[in-house]
Amino acid sequence: MRIAMLAPISWRVPPRHYGPWERVVSLLTEGLVERGVDVTLFATADSITNAKLAAICPRSYSEDPRIDAKVWECLHISHVVERAAEFDLIHNHFDFLPLSYSGLIQTPMVTTIHGFSSERILPVYEKYDGRAYYVSISDADRSSRLSYVATVHHGIPLEEFTFVRERGRYLLFFGRIHPEKGVVEAIEVARRTNRPLVIAGIIQDQEYFRSEVEPRLDGENISYIGPVGPAERDAVLGQAEALLHLINFDEPFGLSMIEAMACGTPVIARPRGSVPEIVRDGETGFIVDDLDEAAAAVNRLGEINRARARQHVEACFSRDRMVETYIRVYEEVLRNGTSQSRQHRI
Repeated sequence: MRIAMLAPISWRVPPRHYGPWERVVSLLTEGLVERGVDVTLFATADSITNAKLAAICPRSYSEDPRIDAKVWECLHISHVVERAAEFDLIHNHFDFLPLSYSGLIQTPMVTTIHGFSSERILPVYEKYDGRAYYVSISDADRSSRLSYVATVHHGIPLEEFTFVRERGRYLLFFGRIHPEKGVVEAIEVARRTNRPLVIAGIIQDQEYFRSEVEPRLDGENISYIGPVGPAERDAVLGQAEALLHLINFDEPFGLSMIEAMACGTPVIARPRGSVPEIVRDGETGFIVDDLDEAAAAVNRLGEINRARARQHVEACFSRDRMVETYIRVYEEVLRNGTSQSRQHRI
């Protein structure tokens, strides 16, 4: 089986700090290579992989402002399309744009939909529904207007996350600094419960950070430590009392939740998007509707057995499980060719 893995070029593969799509691409690619699958990774030239690397774009445009995103996206996507005949299957993680090439090639294209930025992009997915094969990353993130070959939850390498049995020392916000991720809400819950809060992540909305988050920082009880890379992630997650994931949007998946639980750290989250598929209420954390319930949940963290949180990730969200499920997807697609049988779950 020869797979062309098409990554985004917003960040390097794997990302240095933020970059959830690129992180999933890296984990999947390396897992496939370990199983003997012939994978060519189409990503930025500074990417690190054990697969064959095919690169046109020298660096990611989110890290190098000299890279014109539209120009290099065009060159990047055309690179894999022009080599399509070399592969049995193209696995697209680049959102909707590569679909517009799928009618020009014979190689089947599997597209993992990492969330919908807007309903305005759905017409592209609808046009190629029946030719491309769509994979959702959670049942919650499916559109009723599309058909899917499978739902494949993300998985993480468990060996990168150390289980910590002891209850942590602070509450944690771990993600991009943006209103939809609930940073201010996390600060309010920490204030109400008299707990220290550590905020980690890239600043995606500078004005929100400047006007809403920064004035609330005191460097002691409420602190911002910036983006956290792989070297620091394990300790930051594992030493937390709980991850606060008080989102204001429908989360397509949420890697930080399974990363926290892999360390034994419970998750307190709003029931939006994929959250009920990931967090077991009262067992691996708490699902709450508002800040009052979130504050009450903090005071109930002693009820959570941290070992159960780790076991939940081992059973449902390991990298091995993700890789094996994608291999079944590939096999099914190659058996079906261009058939229209897309509605079953793998």
